[in-house]
Amino acid sequence: MIHDAQLYFPKELSWLSFNERVLQEAADKQNPIVERIRFLGIYSNNMDEFFRVRVADVRRQIAIHHNNQDEDKEDATRELLDQIQERVIGMTREFDRIFKELVTRLGRYNIHLISAKDTNEYQQEWLTNFFKNKVLRHIAPILIDGKTDLVGRLKDSGTYLIVQIKRNSKNDKYAVVEVPTNYLSRFIMIPPEKSRKKKHIILLDNIIKLNLDRIFRGFVKFDSLECYSFKMTRDAEYKINDEIDESYMEKMSESMKQRLIAEPVRFTYDADMPEDMLTLLRRKLNISSLDSIIAGGPVRNFRDFIGFPNVGREYLENPPLPAIHTQEFSHFDTVFQAITEKDRLLYYPYHRFLHLTEFVRQAAIDPSVRHIRMNLYRLASKSRIINSLIDAVDNGKMVTVVMELQARFDEEANIEWSKIMREAGIKVLLGIPTLKIHSKLCVVSREEKGDIVHYAHIGTGNFNEKTAKIYTDFSLFTRNQEIAQEAVSVFDLIQFPYKTFKFQHLQVSPLNSRTKIQSLIRQEIQHVIEGKKGRIRLKINNLVDKELIDDLYKASQAGIKIKAIVRGMCSLIPGIKGISENISIISIVDRFLEHPRVAVFDNGGEPKVFISSADWMTRNMDNRIEVGCPIYDEELKKRIIDIMEIQFKDTTKARVIDQTQSNKYVPRGNRKKIRSQIEIYDYLKDLEDEADTSDDELAQEHANDL
Repeated sequence: MIHDAQLYFPKELSWLSFNERVLQEAADKQNPIVERIRFLGIYSNNMDEFFRVRVADVRRQIAIHHNNQDEDKEDATRELLDQIQERVIGMTREFDRIFKELVTRLGRYNIHLISAKDTNEYQQEWLTNFFKNKVLRHIAPILIDGKTDLVGRLKDSGTYLIVQIKRNSKNDKYAVVEVPTNYLSRFIMIPPEKSRKKKHIILLDNIIKLNLDRIFRGFVKFDSLECYSFKMTRDAEYKINDEIDESYMEKMSESMKQRLIAEPVRFTYDADMPEDMLTLLRRKLNISSLDSIIAGGPVRNFRDFIGFPNVGREYLENPPLPAIHTQEFSHFDTVFQAITEKDRLLYYPYHRFLHLTEFVRQAAIDPSVRHIRMNLYRLASKSRIINSLIDAVDNGKMVTVVMELQARFDEEANIEWSKIMREAGIKVLLGIPTLKIHSKLCVVSREEKGDIVHYAHIGTGNFNEKTAKIYTDFSLFTRNQEIAQEAVSVFDLIQFPYKTFKFQHLQVSPLNSRTKIQSLIRQEIQHVIEGKKGRIRLKINNLVDKELIDDLYKASQAGIKIKAIVRGMCSLIPGIKGISENISIISIVDRFLEHPRVAVFDNGGEPKVFISSADWMTRNMDNRIEVGCPIYDEELKKRIIDIMEIQFKDTTKARVIDQTQSNKYVPRGNRKKIRSQIEIYDYLKDLEDEADTSDDELAQEHANDL
């Protein structure tokens, strides 16, 4: 008999496998060196979120099982926490090794990332002046005594130094200094002394280390000062108080304060830190046996390295891939004319996000537009979308926005956006407290010949100009009135969740996404029973819902070939004899973050293709508003399938998801070297060139006729 542990890979360990793939990109010598350093920043940022969310949840489970006196579950969960800790420590060692290697390699390109002890007399003088003129104003050390609430004072995202204030005749004192990265760049370029060929970069942390005496001189007596870096990560969970008579926005604002004082779940520190200093920090930060305590190199908080500057030649980072200005829109005077002719599909960041912002901008100024509906999850800090929605109100149009306040780590920004929009006259709906709104919908309603006609956008990614440059995502624009009307019904569902809604075309969580997907899998099994071939192709971020995994296992046992691209967590285990032999899964990590959710069911030779905002996770199926949409246009179906097939043939950035999730690269063998993200760009560019040629031919035919 096969047990659960042999059927489902633990999602937390699978997530660590995903982040290990990011670390592999930092180690990959085929990547430009500046990009490799930035991958260290991405890895670090990912790990922060992992501890805030995943590890914090495991700790809560242990407490719940302990309170319920369920020893078996408590022991199993503690074992999982131990496995996480062991895996993270191993990955941290590899991280430190890669960082040291990259710092050395940077020197070969005349870029030197130097520490405080590496500075010469000229550099020290310049850095002293820089510190006095630019840095000191932002420094306010926390002197530690018996009453100091360090947990309440420190920020989750902060970079800190602990300073030992030594006096020969008295007990040592301690202070904590925050590195002010909110005000200054972490990376400071030192002007060249002589040769302009060599470039020296120093971390802001090290500038502070060089000038510690200037922080404390005149305030605290000391014989010497010694400092080390550390960082803590808090539990990101919060509770919304339903008993207080206040608005949902006020409750969210209050709930956000819980995160500011939440207990740490991870404590990382410089491995050279003296034992007495480490003991003090553990005590003041209330570090328990359930918390992850990880020693590492002298640099903490690598997430800033996402923005590591390229101060050298262009080839030290990825060459740009100019976004495609597609003729599917540019050959028309308005986006509405383009969508009226046929459904349109964009694939970011290959296509310009401008086409989507133009959809909203033109809706804001079009006299025929009566109503704009939009649901927002994450926004860029400077959002053209919001500006256009405000313009629409100024032009007398009705605008309804569903703003999700519970978008993790974007809650505060979304609260502020909600206030701005309400003050501008936009009708802002704050969703359903029990369900996150994660769908990517925009519906523009126009009056045409006396009737209201809906134009719908249904996508896989957020309406965010910034992430659209680095996330791959699909956007479908359609004038199909049955689909568009159902999109309007999703907004009605959010506003009136007590009413009954039926969706024939759209997959809408939590109403029918699960059942529709299961029905499609069963149909594929039925095709095999009827003697036809069965095939399922998937592309998702996370595959961890056990019920859907079981359905895929059944499909595999029925003889259906299943291929999947899973970027992140994957609990399904391919290759189990008699269960998942017909399932193969890869994961692709490259310069763009793979974000679309796509499902293709062969349907006896007439493929059914869907794009969706939902991953195959229980939360996405049952606890969120998500929307999946069928692709009916045959040309667009082919485009999506072609893109997926290019990725299945990747021999450069694809890793095999196997029973151990050891992240082996897909073996190339004698096959052509294919880097799918570049191949996809070329594929879409070729489509544009073909469209251009066709248009020229049509124009010539028209001229000949004349």
